[in-house]
Amino acid sequence: MYIYGNIKTLPPYRCTVCNKTFTDNRRLKEHQPPQSEEKLFRCGVCSEAFTAFCQLKEHQQCHKGEKHHHCTECGKAFTHFYLLRSHQRAHSDERPYSCTECGKCFRRSFDLKMHVNTHSEARPHLCSECGKSFRRAAELRIHLRVHTGEKPYPCSVCGMGFKQTSQLRVHERTHTGERPFPCPDCRKTFKDKRSLLTHQRYVQEYHCHESEVTLPL
Repeated sequence: MYIYGNIKTLPPYRCTVCNKTFTDNRRLKEHQPPQSEEKLFRCGVCSEAFTAFCQLKEHQQCHKGEKHHHCTECGKAFTHFYLLRSHQRAHSDERPYSCTECGKCFRRSFDLKMHVNTHSEARPHLCSECGKSFRRAAELRIHLRVHTGEKPYPCSVCGMGFKQTSQLRVHERTHTGERPFPCPDCRKTFKDKRSLLTHQRYVQEYHCHESEVTLPL
């Protein structure tokens, strides 16, 4: 923060990569060159190259596991500033990426790209074991674990393995006791969305309150 007389002002020029601020645009351009320039800064771990040193430093945090970017709303930390920006939309409900086919909006461009595939019938990724086809290569890789039995995501508490990170996250809640999915109609909470939806179907079907019937946990 800079002080001119009795007036405090924030530097107006901000790097979109690392969030560092500058007092003038010239210094910002020196810090963050245009994307079209030659990629001279190479990561010594994975060999990925970048046009600016700040981009390389930001990238290297993913190898170190350092999380310097903190959300001011909930305190959650991230390795990259762009991940923080994406996360902050969850608090603001901002959805800047819209589908040109159906108008549905998303917080992340990646989510939009995945959604656009649902409008296409093409399934170019074929399983060599059973012939099942998929829209994305990532879906095929996950499916192949059904045949190989691979479970690459172990629980750090009990060692139990899982095929997907989403399955691991749900399992870890059995150790932490976290139940982040509350029912809007009663005080019950659930460790995953599927359990919440099952509970809500019972509520809707029997039109009952929590005290009148035993509902599934």
